[in-house]
Amino acid sequence: MAEDAAAAAMAAASLSSDDLEPATRRTRIRSILADGAARAGEQVVVGGWVKTGREQGKGSFAFLELNDGSCASNLQVLVDAVVHPLAPLTATGTSVLVEGELKKPPEGTKQRVELRVTRVLEVGEVDPAAYPLPKTKLTLENLRDVVHLRSRTNTIGAVARIRHQLACATHRFFDENGFLYVHTPIITTSDCEGAGEMFQVTTLFSHAEKVEKELKENPAPSESDIEAARLIVKEKGDVVAQLKSAKASKQDITAAVAELNKAKENVSRLEERSKLKPGIPHRDDGTVAYENDFFKRQAFLTVSGQLQVETYACALSSVYTFGPTFRAENSHTSRHLAEFWMVEPEIAFANLQDDMNCAESYVQYLCKWLLEHCREDMEFMVKNYDKTAIQRLELVSSTPFQRISYTKAVEILKNVTDKKFENKVEWGIDLASEHERYLTEVIFKKPVIVYNYPKEIKAFYMRLNDDQKTVAAMDVLVPKVGELVGGSQREERLDLLKTRILDAGLPLEPYEWYLDLRRFGSVKHSGFGLGFERMILFATGLENIRDVIPFPRYPGRADL
Repeated sequence: MAEDAAAAAMAAASLSSDDLEPATRRTRIRSILADGAARAGEQVVVGGWVKTGREQGKGSFAFLELNDGSCASNLQVLVDAVVHPLAPLTATGTSVLVEGELKKPPEGTKQRVELRVTRVLEVGEVDPAAYPLPKTKLTLENLRDVVHLRSRTNTIGAVARIRHQLACATHRFFDENGFLYVHTPIITTSDCEGAGEMFQVTTLFSHAEKVEKELKENPAPSESDIEAARLIVKEKGDVVAQLKSAKASKQDITAAVAELNKAKENVSRLEERSKLKPGIPHRDDGTVAYENDFFKRQAFLTVSGQLQVETYACALSSVYTFGPTFRAENSHTSRHLAEFWMVEPEIAFANLQDDMNCAESYVQYLCKWLLEHCREDMEFMVKNYDKTAIQRLELVSSTPFQRISYTKAVEILKNVTDKKFENKVEWGIDLASEHERYLTEVIFKKPVIVYNYPKEIKAFYMRLNDDQKTVAAMDVLVPKVGELVGGSQREERLDLLKTRILDAGLPLEPYEWYLDLRRFGSVKHSGFGLGFERMILFATGLENIRDVIPFPRYPGRADL
């Protein structure tokens, strides 16, 4: 396979490095299992972690179930006791690098190929009594307490491969459709959502601690200290003046001037140190003096790259950003994280209809990609977590999305009689997850795009419709998770955008650059955001968003 050829090429390229250990020509387990018995007789090097190990034949040999993360399935490895002591190899979690010959196993066994070991090259031993991941199944909740090891489990390994393939599909889709990938900043001075639930980025606290420590060790100079230093400057100045008056040598005058400059620098240092005060600096009105902060103004971790990526859309037409975003929302639900990833395309010369078309095509592309590239992992999810996971992907990938207005959606939900919603349905509410899922799972039994939402429940940058009550916004709703995508046509009219910013209770000054996009060559444009972890929840059928991101951050937890 291609990956084996690449490994061989890299190994060959390093042969000239006589002073280095030879490169490891390791074969991925995935490629071995894909070829099966066709590779029987081949000599290979395989590395991985032992899922299960058992001694047999009265300790004469051992079977190891080895997994290297390249696929969900394990490779059966047979090690004779004459090749290597068996006890250090069989514990769950042990890492091994072994060389041997691929064999076709005896008839009647489920394996299509196994490895007969001729050499054990490396062993990373495990103390079974201390290893946090026993053979018995741990709950996903318990695994969050060993986040540094949970990727060794079958579930988190499958999620990692699914997540990887969704990321690959994302870049492939946008590249195929002429989009440019733009890296937007993680540190921002703009609040995209206007919600105020942002993590602040500041050095004021660390600087205050540093100043406090410094002042304890070396107290700030007093006014008399500074006056004494100024007096020395005067004396040094007088010496220079006298030498010049006496027509002293150039060497003497230069030396005296150097002494004078040192005295002046000392005064400057003392004056600067005298300004040091313990604590966070404040202005006269009691507000924090952010002009003393690192960026000379308030800065935050971004909640979205949308505003920044719009600058590129208004020059390069079709762009997208894909990166981490942050929300300081003190929520402990199974659908919220403090750090999560967003895919955010932005399209110039595009209206709301174009935006919905792009979102529908993208979501369908992701579903098709998983069905083609992640079948084994999806079958694992079906077997262990959600029997309908593959059916759901097939449905979404092949069914045109239903499109209805927000007003129509509310009308439909108000007429529901077979279910009592926890949240009352009325025009003007932000649809809850229960409403969204009812629309897509019960009413239409397929993905739904709801558009034209009330302006009061949507962000300031969404284009105001002619009715003055709604904005050109849309949400893509899918079974299992409800809202998967949120997007809109952006407000391209300068005066209306100013009004919307002020109505949201936000100051204009931080958004002057954003308004410039409307002042200079304004263009109709649209975009959306897809919550990447929500897409993984939708695909896998897992219930908690903390289990589909490698290192979950939520209130009270930021491990590693």
